[in-house]
Amino acid sequence: MFASARPITLLLLHLFGSAASYSIHKPAPPLPWQVSAPSPVPSDLPSFPSSVIPPPVISNTGESTKTAHCPLTTSPSIVVVRFGDPFTVNCSVGKMNFSALGWAVHLEAPAAPAAPEFTTNQSLVWSVERMTQWSIEPKCYALCDQGGPCDIDVPVIVYKPPDLVFLSVVDHSGPMFEGREYTLQCVVHDVAPVGHLTVTFYRGQSALGQLQSNNTEKSPVTEVFTLDIILSKEDDGVQYWCEAELELGPDGPQPPPVVTSQKLNATVLFGPHLACPTKLQVREGESLACEVRGNPQPLVTWYRDGQKVALPAHSDRKHAGKYTAWTKGHLGQKNFTVEVEVLFGRGTANSFNGYFLLAIILIQMIKWL
Repeated sequence: MFASARPITLLLLHLFGSAASYSIHKPAPPLPWQVSAPSPVPSDLPSFPSSVIPPPVISNTGESTKTAHCPLTTSPSIVVVRFGDPFTVNCSVGKMNFSALGWAVHLEAPAAPAAPEFTTNQSLVWSVERMTQWSIEPKCYALCDQGGPCDIDVPVIVYKPPDLVFLSVVDHSGPMFEGREYTLQCVVHDVAPVGHLTVTFYRGQSALGQLQSNNTEKSPVTEVFTLDIILSKEDDGVQYWCEAELELGPDGPQPPPVVTSQKLNATVLFGPHLACPTKLQVREGESLACEVRGNPQPLVTWYRDGQKVALPAHSDRKHAGKYTAWTKGHLGQKNFTVEVEVLFGRGTANSFNGYFLLAIILIQMIKWL
């Protein structure tokens, strides 16, 4: 449609402005993956035809100001590609009255995948055999006979799952203590883009919290996430871990890439703790069972009326009264007092309840007879 290559060159320079910002890739260069900036425009070129409308204004953010009549579409509209993988984008124009259709690539990296030569066909495919750039901003453009030139951005998200996710406790190793606060630290190594990363901390199978990064870096980085916890005796023996997930949206891989850390077994020192009520009721014949727990297991000595005693295996009415547990563990010494009431009736409370229910059933049967 053009008489010579020289008007085409002038048209593309007029469309995309400074040669330092954009490059229109020519076919079959000596190094197909190397893109170099074009040579300066000679000052003696002829003026651009006045019938062509100026190109869209490029804003400070790098996005084009689109006009409502721009007939361009791309498939896919967003490219999500793993670093080193191939991808293909098709750009098409929905009407016939246009002069050229092409691709332009923003030169943020020293080398970018080569784009095909512009065409007068209604569609143009850009294929990349191996994506090796972390930041690239391609545009598809059309030179229309009516309405002027227009272009459309194609967002490209280049991702890389983490190499390693590691969980630790900040400034601590070994056993931990009940009631103290600790900081879990989840380190995610070499992930991109970190702004799409969600880190979840777990206690067993229960999620403790989710964190995200505010880092906008597109190339791989190592990011640290922390979460404060306060331990209790129930945490002894529990496994803590963290999970890093790349949330890349519906155009990304499904399910999203996930990398988990190792399991961190918590050893919590606690106690002594009394494992029975301070007012304890037992029935005659039942054992007087009252446990004192801790980690490590504390030493326990029972006293009654100032005398060292053993808790009876078969309670009697004479065993009623106040008992004191003298305990000593890794966390210190602690005493507990338990007031014991022995209820009338031999056997266990469960057997007593069973006899009571049996009596009710017999009474009902007699009434029926």
